[in-house]
Amino acid sequence: MELENLKIEEQIEKATELRCSSLLESLPLGIAIHQNDVLVYVNSYAANIMGANSPAQLIGKSVLEMVHPDYQKMVIERIKGLMDGKPAAAAEEKFIRIDGTEVMVEIYAVPFQYNGKPAVQIVVKDISQQEEAKQAIRKSETLFSQLFHNSPFGKVMLDDTGKVVLANSGFENMFGYQQDELKGKELNQFIVPCDLVSEGNDLNSLISAKRIVRIDTQRKKKDGTLFPVIVYGVPIQLENKTIGIFGFYVDMTEQKKTEEELKIRNAELDNFVYKVSHDLRAPLSSVLGLVNVAKLEGNTDSLEDYIKIIGQKVSQLDGFISDVLSHSKNLKLDVKIELIDLHKLVSQTFTSLDYMKGVDQIKKNIRIEGVSFFSDPWRLGEIFRNLISNAIKYRDLEKDTQSISINIHTTPQQSSILFSDNGIGIDDTNIKKVFDMFYRASAQSDGSGLGLYIVKNAMEKLGGSIQVNSNLGKGTSFELKIPNQTLIVSKPSLTA
Repeated sequence: MELENLKIEEQIEKATELRCSSLLESLPLGIAIHQNDVLVYVNSYAANIMGANSPAQLIGKSVLEMVHPDYQKMVIERIKGLMDGKPAAAAEEKFIRIDGTEVMVEIYAVPFQYNGKPAVQIVVKDISQQEEAKQAIRKSETLFSQLFHNSPFGKVMLDDTGKVVLANSGFENMFGYQQDELKGKELNQFIVPCDLVSEGNDLNSLISAKRIVRIDTQRKKKDGTLFPVIVYGVPIQLENKTIGIFGFYVDMTEQKKTEEELKIRNAELDNFVYKVSHDLRAPLSSVLGLVNVAKLEGNTDSLEDYIKIIGQKVSQLDGFISDVLSHSKNLKLDVKIELIDLHKLVSQTFTSLDYMKGVDQIKKNIRIEGVSFFSDPWRLGEIFRNLISNAIKYRDLEKDTQSISINIHTTPQQSSILFSDNGIGIDDTNIKKVFDMFYRASAQSDGSGLGLYIVKNAMEKLGGSIQVNSNLGKGTSFELKIPNQTLIVSKPSLTA
């Protein structure tokens, strides 16, 4: 009877083991048992996770052989605790498959008795796809974050009610607000001008209606400054429902300035073509007319008078062409910085203008003081030549003494230059136009009308400023401030 009972118990035990084995094999989880760091049981699912053809390929292998080096220290400590009967929390580990590839798994481990000896049973779940999904999400989030926050354009994310969720640094720099000042608040009340409130509301409505919107408009900075922008509005949709809005802002200030400058330049170009054709042809027509008159039979006029007039017209034509070339050179030539000998520059300018009528009657008052001055010698020469020649042209013939004063004071930062004369002066109507292309303020002028226009453009190239003041019948002054582009510090001062 006892023998029969023993056999029955063995059969029951075997049947239980078979049922347990069948259950373990059918689980969609990897199950393994190891004793003394050696695998003694592995189910098919675990073998598949490790890239083995069958469980037998893993039996007898060391667990640590299959653990990635970065995780071995952690696994050793966990095994030691488990063998001491301490449970281990679930952990993520990286294994090395049979073929050398890596697999990320989640491990559950408990102390276990196997064949009457201490062991560790582990439950393994392949989370590679989860990790890949996490990595993909992290990558997408990183790409979005960098695209959003590092963009040079102003970007803002609003919720479906128009309240600020995020604003990038480009937006902060553009409008002067920090994100914390705007977060959770309606954006329109901060950046939309009072007269464009309805436009701002309409814009949000259009975007909420799932339409992408582009609009050229104006927006307001924190300091109240209005500036031109292009606004792009893009709805954020989830399951065919708008859950938020992306706003993109492009500051058009510089482009608008460029457009205005282009309009001015185009107008100047039209004027330039007209004036060039007129001022080139007029002297030539005069010369041709005199030549034809000189050829007429019976003409007893003095040829010397004709030659004198022709010389004047040719000189006028030459001066005009020189100014046109000077203007072209100023536009195209790169700024070249050199040490300027201001005494020499003033002296050479007056010498080069010796041909002008009345130059010998001009009283000169020159004062030059301060440190060394560095600038573009050619452009500075053009500025001096035009201002001094203008003072000579527009001298007051009714005054006993005609004078030109030049006062120059140079600091390490800039050179302040004041040209003044006691000439005929300019009235209030004309003084606003003296820097315009081809503008002649007086009938006393026979020049090209480009002189002060060249001066203004040369000053712009040098990064300087020029102001004109004049009183009709008393004289005119030009105040120039030109940056001192110091290249060599150890140069002697230029003093009077």
